[in-house]
Amino acid sequence: MKKKLNKIAKDTNQFLKKFLNKQKNSKLILAMNYGLFPGGKKIRSKILIDIGSLLSIDYKSLIKIGAAVECIHAYSLIHDDLPCMDDDKIRRGKPSTHIKFGESTAVLAGNSLLTMAFEILSSPNLRLSEKIKINLIKKLSESSGYLGIAGGQYLDLSYEKKKVSRNQIIEMEIKKTGKLFSFCCAAPAIIKRRNRKEIKFFENIGSNIGLLFQIADDLIDFKGDSKKAGKKTGKDQKKGKATLISLLGYSNAIKYCDKIILDVNKSLEKYGSNSKNIRETLYYILNRDKWHKIINF
Repeated sequence: MKKKLNKIAKDTNQFLKKFLNKQKNSKLILAMNYGLFPGGKKIRSKILIDIGSLLSIDYKSLIKIGAAVECIHAYSLIHDDLPCMDDDKIRRGKPSTHIKFGESTAVLAGNSLLTMAFEILSSPNLRLSEKIKINLIKKLSESSGYLGIAGGQYLDLSYEKKKVSRNQIIEMEIKKTGKLFSFCCAAPAIIKRRNRKEIKFFENIGSNIGLLFQIADDLIDFKGDSKKAGKKTGKDQKKGKATLISLLGYSNAIKYCDKIILDVNKSLEKYGSNSKNIRETLYYILNRDKWHKIINF
C-alpha cells in the first residue's frame, strides 16, 4: 500500500511542480508551494485511481485530475488553519502557511490553489472532451463551495459548544470531508459518460468513504499521537467541536465506522476481486494511526 501511495504522490507532485514552475516566482507562489508540498498521503488521489481502475481509465489522466483534487484539499487546509477558523499553528509537521508567510498571503495562496484546480481541469493537456471537462468542473465546484467544503466548515464553526443531532453532524462531516471524496469516486463515472443513477451510486460510495475518513481523523485527534498525526491532537474536545465521538462516545463511533465499512463493501460486491484496491485503501484509512483493528475485511 505504501509503495502505491508513494508512486501516486511522486507522480502527482511532479505534475504540480511542472505546472507551478511555469509561473513567475513570487512570495505568493512560494506560499502555494509550501501549502502543496510535500503534501499528505494523497488518499483522495488513491481513491480516484482505485475507482478509475474499476472503469479502465488512463492512469495519466487520473493523476492530472487527482492533482486538481490535491489543490482543493491544500486550499482547504490553508484556510482551515487560519486564526479566524480553527487557528492551528502546525500542519503536516511544520508551521502552518499563515505562520510561515502571514495571514494575508496564506488567504491568497489558498484562493490561488482553489482556482488552479480548475485551471488544471480546463487545460488542453487533459485530453478529455469539453463536455466531460465542464461536468468535472461543475462537480468539483459543488464539492468545494457552499454545498461542500466551505459549507461544511461553516457548520463546523457554527456547531462549536452547541448540542447538535447525529444527522446534523453527519451532514456537516459529509460536506466538509465527504464531498471531495464523492468527487473522486464520481469523476471516473463522469469520464465514462455513465448515467445519473450510476454517477450517484459512486458519489454515495465517496460520501461514505469521506465520512469514514473524517471519523478516523476525529478518533486520531481524540487518542492519537501529535507527532504521527503531524498536527496537534486533543483540539476537538478543547474547542467543543461537534463530532460523532463527542455525541456517541469513542466505542460507538468505532462501531459506526464498522457500519460504514459494511455499507461500502456491500456496494462494491458486484465488482468482486476488481475492488481489491479500493478495499485496501479503506483498510489503510482505518489503520493509519492503528487505533482500530479491522474485523470486517
